Amino acid sequence: MPGRGTRRTATFLTALLAVPIVAAGCGRGSDDGGDATAPPATPPTASAPSAAPPSPSPTKQGFQATVKKVTAKDLKHSWRKGCPVAPSGLRMIEMTYWGMDDKPHTGGRLVVNARAADDLVKVFKKLYTMRYPIKRMEPVDKYKGSDFDSIEADNTSAFNCRQATGSSSFSQHAYGLAVDINPCENPYVYADGRTAHKDCAKYKNRKNDDPGVIHADDKVVKAFASIGWGWGGEWSGAKDYQHFSDSGR
Repeated sequence: MPGRGTRRTATFLTALLAVPIVAAGCGRGSDDGGDATAPPATPPTASAPSAAPPSPSPTKQGFQATVKKVTAKDLKHSWRKGCPVAPSGLRMIEMTYWGMDDKPHTGGRLVVNARAADDLVKVFKKLYTMRYPIKRMEPVDKYKGSDFDSIEADNTSAFNCRQATGSSSFSQHAYGLAVDINPCENPYVYADGRTAHKDCAKYKNRKNDDPGVIHADDKVVKAFASIGWGWGGEWSGAKDYQHFSDSGR
């Protein structure tokens, strides 16, 4: 028929021209030696960012401690002129401790005698490793130097320039050579059985196995004994279950 060849030629050319358009839509270079660097017709999908490495489990956080110098300004409520040790003879241990919530806590602070600082770091590392729980650890200056308020807060502390309970002599705390640990779970019990903190009275029963309670010959007592420190739970008469000291008193 007239014009049929022309229509066939047009149809053929149309089909031929469609081939490279389809190939270009694949987003790849051609397989027949074409330009492999030709840009795709559509932008490639952005790759997903690499996942950040997982954070270490809190329970696997290791013990850390730093020993720093202190000044009178750091101890405005717990030190004064006439105390048996100058601020230059004290150190602040900033350390990790295991909490009552069964998790590690950073920012524990304990002011101690400079000559005992390294030994006490070793002790508290042992306590951390054994997962012995501590309620809180702050200098008594947080409580304006009040031993009573520090105990009410169940605060583990060390240096405080004060007299020994029931005495006019300086306590071992005034030298930075005593530590009181979890003072509510481990109360001071007078010889007649009294305690000064009603919320802690239930811990007079030393058969109590609540977290933080210290018992004779347990790992806490042995940790302090390893540096030659004695425990107030072994005193005759009054018992000071929270108290560990260089002199044993």
